Amino acid sequence: MHVSPLVWVITCVVILGLFVFDFFAHVRTPHAPTFRESAFWSTVYIGIAILFGLIVMWLWGSQYGGEYFAGYVTEKALSVDNLFVFVIIMATFSVPREYQQKVLLIGIVMALVMRGIFIAVGAAAINTYSWVFYLFGAFLIYTAYTLVRDHGHEKEVEEERDSKIVAVAKKILPTTDSYDGDKLVTRINGKRVVTPLLLALVAIGFTDVLFALDSIPAIYGLTQEPYLVFTANAFALMGLRQLYFLIGGLLDRLVYLSYGLSIILAFIGVKLVLHALHENTLGFVNGGDHVAVPEITTGMSLTVIVGVLAVTTVASLLKTRNMTPAK
Repeated sequence: MHVSPLVWVITCVVILGLFVFDFFAHVRTPHAPTFRESAFWSTVYIGIAILFGLIVMWLWGSQYGGEYFAGYVTEKALSVDNLFVFVIIMATFSVPREYQQKVLLIGIVMALVMRGIFIAVGAAAINTYSWVFYLFGAFLIYTAYTLVRDHGHEKEVEEERDSKIVAVAKKILPTTDSYDGDKLVTRINGKRVVTPLLLALVAIGFTDVLFALDSIPAIYGLTQEPYLVFTANAFALMGLRQLYFLIGGLLDRLVYLSYGLSIILAFIGVKLVLHALHENTLGFVNGGDHVAVPEITTGMSLTVIVGVLAVTTVASLLKTRNMTPAK
């Protein structure tokens, strides 16, 4: 897949433009978005992501289009899991609902920048060392195990992590427990201090780094094209702010989502290991020769990912059909 520098530049400018538009159209003036507003813009951003996938298929073929859609669906599913953590962070810092949009948008931009760095590092490593796929595969399988192990205790794990982040931040920065509108920094008695809004942003930024460690190896298991990895991540993150307000009250009902994601990550981990064996160059594995193992196709990957998400979502909603959504 050949992507010219000009296409890269145009893509980055368009993505940046969408985030700038999002800020000035929805975030600049603090407000709590309505359900209708969140639903409309979530649909718009999903539509843009699908349109981009169709353009990929038109320009580079169905193989790469399929890889993009598999990556996009996986990253979108992982981003929904991220929302659980965002809810906990907002509650921990008691962020007023009308200011949450600003924290989320800045956090999402930070996440995209950090993922861009991880994508570049991952691409360089893959091009230089084929055995990196073994590490990615093993890491995803371990991550799948931790999702199952920590299921039901996510809130306790995240609150403990947030308390450590806040403790470190307060040692370094002068802070206040009071909000001053949507300001990240304010003045008290002539002294500049950090508001809880900035502390919440720091917590989200640190969490984004941890999420990137899971998501980047996962999508490299579906496509090895850095352009598709980057765009799938960008379009999955885009609209995440609206999705937060759209399904925030329903997150508690997705009780089996962690199990579904663990299955998907384990599946991709196995796919990466099989690919590593197929491309093997390690001397202590089959004498450094390639190992004749079956490889999982993009079509099969997309089918498994969509199927697992559909089953776990339906099962979750049936399990919690009598539960009143949190407000």
